[in-house]
Amino acid sequence: MSRSPTRPRRSGGNARVALICAFVFCGMVGAAFASVPLYKKFCQATGFAGAVKRADANTSAVSDQTVTIRFDTNVRGLSWSFEPVQRTQVLKLGESKLAFFRATNTGPVAVTGRALYNVAPQTAGPYFSKLECFCFKNQTIKPGETVEFPVVYYVDPRYAKDPDNATQHEITLSYTFFPATDQSGAKAAAGSGAPRPAQGLGG
Repeated sequence: MSRSPTRPRRSGGNARVALICAFVFCGMVGAAFASVPLYKKFCQATGFAGAVKRADANTSAVSDQTVTIRFDTNVRGLSWSFEPVQRTQVLKLGESKLAFFRATNTGPVAVTGRALYNVAPQTAGPYFSKLECFCFKNQTIKPGETVEFPVVYYVDPRYAKDPDNATQHEITLSYTFFPATDQSGAKAAAGSGAPRPAQGLGG
């Protein structure tokens, strides 16, 4: 009685396939993490997905057309109260405007936060620019301290010429404060007993 031919062992091939899959998976995960800051920079540079652009100067001509800006504030993971000093502002397109936001640390220790922001509708993103903003860097507030943060911004007159914004006469600027990854500012503030005044336009 003849024996059937022995099938070659495939353990080596399976191991190679598993190894290749593992490398591909790690590469995909690494690419995903690397794409987050790149995506953020892209959004801020173009105004995509409601991101607000950062500008060095306002060279726009001021238009007679106006738009109402509403301010929205949120806090996630911080023992802070955070609110706009003014709920709305009416500005002419191309006009630079100054707004203030007030934050109070209601907790027992100094904490450093970072504000993320966007605008609605998303179609306003490419035309909404900030000249000065507290959201450009981390902010540290001592326990019981209240700080007012300024924002200088403008809306490009081309906003009104965009068909997607033809009926949009109101823009909402929204900020959300999160705990900053780097808490070195909070540690430094905890070691200093001197109170910190409200920030000016350089904040």
